Amino acid sequence: MKRLVRILLAAVGVLGLLVVAAVIYVTTFFDPNELKPRLVEAVKERSGLELALEGPLSWSFYPRIGVSVENARAWLPEQSAQDAPFAGVDRAEVSLAFAPLLSGEIAIDGLTLDGMRLDLVRDAQGRGNWEVLLERLEAQGDDAEAALAPASAGPSMQDGEPSVALDIATVEVNNGEVRYADQRSDLDVTLRELALTSSDVNPVNAFPFKASFTVDSAAPVLESQVSLQSKVRLGLNDGRYELTGLTLDTQTRFTALQERVQTLNFDAKQLIAEVRAGRYRLESGRFEGKFEHPSLGESPLSLKLAFAAEANTRDETAQLSDIVLTGDDGLKLTGNLAIDTLLSAPTYTGKVELAPLSLRPWLERLGVTPNTADDAALEEVALTSPFEGDASRVTLSNLTLRVDDTTLSGQLGLGLDGDSLSFDLKGDQLDLDGYLPPPSEAPASGDEATASFEMIGVGDVAAAETSSEAAELVPASTLRGLDLDGRLAFDTLIAKGLTLIDPALTVTGSGGQLALEHFDARLYDGTAHLEGTLDVREAPIRWTFSERLDGVQVVPLVEDYTGEPSPLRGRLTLAGDFTSQTNSAATLLRNLNGRADFQIDDGAVFNVNVPQELCTAVAALEGESTSREWSTDTRFDQLKGSARVVDGVLNNDDLLITVPGIELTGNGDVNLASQRFDYDVQARFVDTADAACDVNPRLERIPLPVRCEGQLSGDPRQWCTFDRQAFQRSLAELAKGELKNQAAEKLSEKIQEKLGGEESAKELRDAIRGLLK
Repeated sequence: MKRLVRILLAAVGVLGLLVVAAVIYVTTFFDPNELKPRLVEAVKERSGLELALEGPLSWSFYPRIGVSVENARAWLPEQSAQDAPFAGVDRAEVSLAFAPLLSGEIAIDGLTLDGMRLDLVRDAQGRGNWEVLLERLEAQGDDAEAALAPASAGPSMQDGEPSVALDIATVEVNNGEVRYADQRSDLDVTLRELALTSSDVNPVNAFPFKASFTVDSAAPVLESQVSLQSKVRLGLNDGRYELTGLTLDTQTRFTALQERVQTLNFDAKQLIAEVRAGRYRLESGRFEGKFEHPSLGESPLSLKLAFAAEANTRDETAQLSDIVLTGDDGLKLTGNLAIDTLLSAPTYTGKVELAPLSLRPWLERLGVTPNTADDAALEEVALTSPFEGDASRVTLSNLTLRVDDTTLSGQLGLGLDGDSLSFDLKGDQLDLDGYLPPPSEAPASGDEATASFEMIGVGDVAAAETSSEAAELVPASTLRGLDLDGRLAFDTLIAKGLTLIDPALTVTGSGGQLALEHFDARLYDGTAHLEGTLDVREAPIRWTFSERLDGVQVVPLVEDYTGEPSPLRGRLTLAGDFTSQTNSAATLLRNLNGRADFQIDDGAVFNVNVPQELCTAVAALEGESTSREWSTDTRFDQLKGSARVVDGVLNNDDLLITVPGIELTGNGDVNLASQRFDYDVQARFVDTADAACDVNPRLERIPLPVRCEGQLSGDPRQWCTFDRQAFQRSLAELAKGELKNQAAEKLSEKIQEKLGGEESAKELRDAIRGLLK
């Protein structure tokens, strides 16, 4: 045993002496600077790069035997020495395998780069400056594989010089920097503090790879910490590159968002790039992120996106499949996407489906608190549709959109720049009132218009008088550049309490001029038609609109709109044309101008009987009384008139209401903004077969005055009162006139006795009457 131990110790001592002798030999007789020309030549031959080794090559013995160099730079083939170098390094160290070195082969065992710099530029035509390097490496084919064979392949001599083998046990990059600039989009991004580690790097088998760096960007201004990990296979021979088990983690801070951190993680089962064939495939990709923004509320928004992808640059095609986007508050969006002419003018088709979700928490997250009359509104929203488009526009070609109890179907097109909108949609039923703010429990005086003014197109806007003068009715700056073409129809629409059957509208617009070409609907046994224009090219913007109602039943119209019993019945016919210049709800009515004609046929005023009141008054005047039974309402054959609107004040001077045996005329004003009115109405008895009562013919000449004033939102029974003083004045005038006539008659009789002659006496009587008037 002692002898064996002595033999082993002797063997170790001999090996130690051999190692020491080898080191002395190498450092004494082998100058690493002699490798410079060979290394420069090898790099140029294999990659086309012009390499400059400006610092001296030197040996390192601890912790490994190797060669190091400082201040190395490289230029692309098309660059000159005066250009900024494509790549550079402050210090590089290559560790060599000792045994192959003794046999004449350089086998790289480790690589360390400190202060590496890389300048990547994509030109205006979309070509990257690194592509020439990749093309050169790919063109090497089998030669590149042989030149970079593993060290285990054994020694190889070319023209008596050592060959270089690639089988690197460790690779380290510290404090690196990579700049990427894209001249097509003015993107300029720098990766700094780059750290990279890898082991067993070779061109045949997969090897592990880790990297971390910080991203700086000027537009948008951000800073992001990134870490990357994967197993990499470099297929220099077949042009097939693989990343397996890829993970990417980022934490990003935008300067505009101060300390808010955006977290995004990505992982994929495998990423394969077959560069020569132009085929790329990503399997089981998944993004997961948490995003913070003031508009998203206090809590971060969590989203997850799973998908698979593949692309073919030769065919210019790409596909995203099995897309599943999930997130907070029940979000689940699925679909697929196929892209053609990928590298020239991309077009795409696909399908998207949104599972039912409540929209209310998403609106609240965006700072919009839903204020709807129906607390359950927007609780269930879903859509599905194929889509197609290009870089400027997307079209949902067969959209089905469900919002609570309403289903819309058709086509929707959007310009990706926000400057165009088109739609052709058909819905079943929509109760719009459920999505509008709840009505005020105690509206201020003048805050509600009556149904008649609503249908003229000016109603309910009066409620906006209490709002801010600066509030915009429409986003004029957005509408100036909007191209609009849309059609929308429903089976049934409820709006402001009104039920419209088969409503349909068409809107168009461009260059700041928008038009409601028509809005048609069946409305309470009649029809409604509305059209108008909006000119937003200059301030103040200009509104024009025309409205037509034909044969609309007044009772359901008023009661559904106001929620109160209607004061009258009949069939309403209306035609109006109006203009206004403003973009403020508060001044829309005050700036209103236009004209309207209205008529109600076969109607009645409820809870008041005008013939009864007038007949009773006349009977009392003549010392009599009425004994007939009267209806509680005032039936009229016709109510009609016209109105002029000047600066928000409606004036009517030709009101005519025909009641059996009575004719009412009137004139007055209505302030549409304040909803106050002031009217003078005069009633006259007329001799008709269906007169309400027999009247002394003398009284048919006397107007019975009625004074009406108040608020349109008030009680109609309180609007009008009989003007007794005006009536007394009328009676006095009548009496005075009769006395004059009697005096003229008596005087003419006396004169006739004196003059004789019937003709001359008549002329004299007429002249006397004229003098007495």
